[in-house]
Amino acid sequence: MRADPSGSGRPRRAVGAVCGVVAAFAGLAVAELVTAAVRPESSPVTAVGAAAVDLTPVALREWAIGLFGTADKAVLTLGILVVLAAVAAGAGPLAIRRPAAGTAVAGGFGLLGAVAALSRPEASWQDALPSLAGGLTAAAVLGLLVTVAGRPRPAGSPSGGAWAMDRRGFGRLVVGVLAVSSAAGLAGRRLGAHGSAGATASRAGLVLPRPAVPAPPVPSGADLRVPGLSPFVTPVRDFYRVDTALVVPRVDAGTWRLRIHGEGVARPLTLGLRELLARPLVEHDITLTCVSNEVGGPYAGNARWLGVPLADLLREAGVRPPSRGGPADQLVARSVDGMTLGTPVETVMDGRAALLAVGMNGEPLPFAHGFPVRMVVPGLYGYVSACKWLAELRLTTFAAYDAYWVRRSWARQAPVKTQSRIDTPRPYTALRPGRVAVAGVAWAQHRGIRRVEVRVDGGPWQEARLGDADGVDTWRQWVWHWEATAGPHTLEVRATDGPGTVQTGVRRGTVPDGATGWHTVRVQVRALG
Repeated sequence: MRADPSGSGRPRRAVGAVCGVVAAFAGLAVAELVTAAVRPESSPVTAVGAAAVDLTPVALREWAIGLFGTADKAVLTLGILVVLAAVAAGAGPLAIRRPAAGTAVAGGFGLLGAVAALSRPEASWQDALPSLAGGLTAAAVLGLLVTVAGRPRPAGSPSGGAWAMDRRGFGRLVVGVLAVSSAAGLAGRRLGAHGSAGATASRAGLVLPRPAVPAPPVPSGADLRVPGLSPFVTPVRDFYRVDTALVVPRVDAGTWRLRIHGEGVARPLTLGLRELLARPLVEHDITLTCVSNEVGGPYAGNARWLGVPLADLLREAGVRPPSRGGPADQLVARSVDGMTLGTPVETVMDGRAALLAVGMNGEPLPFAHGFPVRMVVPGLYGYVSACKWLAELRLTTFAAYDAYWVRRSWARQAPVKTQSRIDTPRPYTALRPGRVAVAGVAWAQHRGIRRVEVRVDGGPWQEARLGDADGVDTWRQWVWHWEATAGPHTLEVRATDGPGTVQTGVRRGTVPDGATGWHTVRVQVRALG
């Protein structure tokens, strides 16, 4: 480009930024197309996002979950795209001044994506292809755009700006690149959807067998039906989801396999879904809780699970718990995307309703909750027990292997702590004086809930009425009727578990093995008149 005395810095930067952003869009579109031929996890944005999750300090990750909830993955993806756009907008002007340096920055992002993809568990060399193709495309398109942007106008053309540039030709090229890129990206999306069509069809066509041991009906008094109170059985659409998968794995039930092997396994097993469903299935109502759940948080849910008793499969493979001389004390579950969770063998085989679950609330597992098979172990936080998209069970020891979250400062052993939550009234609600239903849920999986108490403004504890118990592995609803008086008030709740241990009031964060403390809600009661 030729600068004129009037100054061309700002227009040059603007045109360069357009070149960079358009080139980045083209690179992402081509990467999307190549991703469809590899696997969804190989997408550059997904791979970089997953690597970012791995490298994020625990405290920062817990802050993000607390702030954004289950939208944390969408926020992370958006953040990556914003950073990419900002770097691309800077690479364009650099390419106008120094073409080699600018195109190197564009291609470098492709290399970064490839490294991130190859760093993932279960990665293969093909996982680097989308990022490399995207990076090369971005570098080539950027080089082309800055070359055309800097090409002089034909002789006799009006200058029309701070430097000589064929704006019409440049504009046509930008529109053409955007059109071709959009077509490539759309084709990639459609091919990717077509590639997962087999998994979608396999779930849609799956008819779950009737359980050999059905769960008893939920007691009629388990659901107190108080307005604002969480339903006793959590609908699938409302069940919390906390995991590291930026792209939900979509596994074809027809090709799914589970391998059971490792220390103390006398008879290794490899099972398909057909073989698993041919076994006697059992139903259990079980409440799951995430270790990232802050006091009073939403990451707990209760569902009816259908599956195969996990202990039976382990015994069939010849596994003995450590208390009976077995050499392995850890069961490492691995998902199809490489996530690993470590569960105590003794706990899995102590008689509790540990399942390889295939159904949730009367239907096949949703993809987001682990289709076709996941683990469910009552009494343990999900990060040490609830592996989704299960592919492998390996027997080993805690001394020999640290699973994913243990390597990131979380505890190896993580029994669920006794917790209680006020669902209604909500914090800072304006109430009228008079009778107010204070209600919520309490849980202490595999120990049960014996009592729930509420107090106002630090006064004496008042015993709440409990909903009927549905075994020791589910939460219990509770309600206490309060005669509210005008003014600001603080409500607190605590629970006592089945053996009689009272929930501690000591406030502690989620790391390393779950939060503790009493849930507190502040409300304002307005005087009438």
